[in-house]
Amino acid sequence: MAVTHHLQLLLLLLFFSIVHPSHQQRMSTVDLSALIAIKSRLGDLPRSKFLSSWTPGSPDPCSTFTGVTCAVQESPSTGPPLLRVTSLSLGTGLADSGGLIGSLSPALASLSALTQLILYPGIVSGPIPPQLGSLKSLRVISLTNNRLTGPIPYSLATLPNLHTLDLSHNLLSGSLPPALTKLPNLKVLVLASNRLSSQLPPVSTHLLHLDLNQNGFSGPLPFLPPSLRYFSISHNHLSGSLDRLHFLSELVYLDLSMNQFAGPVPDSLIRCTLPTLLLQRNNLSGGIPTPSGAVHYGEGSMVDLSHNFLSGELSPVLAAVEMLFLNNNRLLGIVPAEYVDSVYRGTIKTLYLQHNYFTGFPLRPGSLFPGSPAVCLSYNCVLPPIGLATCPLSAGVQLLRPAYQCHNLKNGSIYH
Repeated sequence: MAVTHHLQLLLLLLFFSIVHPSHQQRMSTVDLSALIAIKSRLGDLPRSKFLSSWTPGSPDPCSTFTGVTCAVQESPSTGPPLLRVTSLSLGTGLADSGGLIGSLSPALASLSALTQLILYPGIVSGPIPPQLGSLKSLRVISLTNNRLTGPIPYSLATLPNLHTLDLSHNLLSGSLPPALTKLPNLKVLVLASNRLSSQLPPVSTHLLHLDLNQNGFSGPLPFLPPSLRYFSISHNHLSGSLDRLHFLSELVYLDLSMNQFAGPVPDSLIRCTLPTLLLQRNNLSGGIPTPSGAVHYGEGSMVDLSHNFLSGELSPVLAAVEMLFLNNNRLLGIVPAEYVDSVYRGTIKTLYLQHNYFTGFPLRPGSLFPGSPAVCLSYNCVLPPIGLATCPLSAGVQLLRPAYQCHNLKNGSIYH
């Protein structure tokens, strides 16, 4: 009987050692103190209960503190291994959660095993603690959609393992630290929708994704790495030519809209492996490039060259683009039949050609467009004028350009 009792006790102890590893491993007191200090600077907004689980007396913070992930690390002393915080997610990111308020504590720097730091949308304000630069294991920093202010700490450019830095949708100001774009392991840099300014430093790291849209950057395009696949810098004050894009053969998404770029569109940007090309509202001039060979754009492709100073006749090179915007330029001549055929086939879903100098659009007599494509030809020189109900309101109500503007096409004069 005694043997049976001892066996049951042994099994019970074994069960608790498996189910409750904290009986053998405890959280680092340094990390626990840091978490309590971090909590003291933050609060839950209405509809958020994120911090309610962060109670100092919890026997196992690694399991009970929401957003905290731990891993076992050897203790530097002769004591048992300790549980260290390796990932910290502040807030839930759920649509029904109100997020957090407050500021980020410098105590974050005490979480020396941290590899991932995430702050979900809320109204957290104040600066990004420069002490984060001491966390040499950090691979991901994502502090988006809050009200963080001040500059990007230069100390972040000392993180050797940093892979992803996303500080978008805040109120950050100042310049982009030049050393940040030299980090050897940085692959994703997202600083969109802030108040950053000055010229851009050269990018020598092997970046894959660079998003700087809606800031105040100025000057020319910097040197960019050929590894880049996603590049967005719309709504800034950049100028100069697009020559430095010639060698970016891996790009699949390019958005340079709403700047002051000038000069021609590089031939290398007209290719089916770049299905999203957004260059609208710049000062680009010259003709639309016509690379040798067919360019077979696919489903979901979009090319927007509208609101520039592009001129000359239109070639069939873009006739397979699903959403094509060439409006508000100085293009002329008869629209190639390939574009009309693509609309009939349903390949082109949107074709905006308004506010140009086109003189013909070869509709098939008696044929109707399938479905409901958005095609607009208003304010051109097409006779008789073609009125299509799918024009946007911005196209205006005038279907035909004034006769003297169209007449002067014969003399090489263009009005805009």
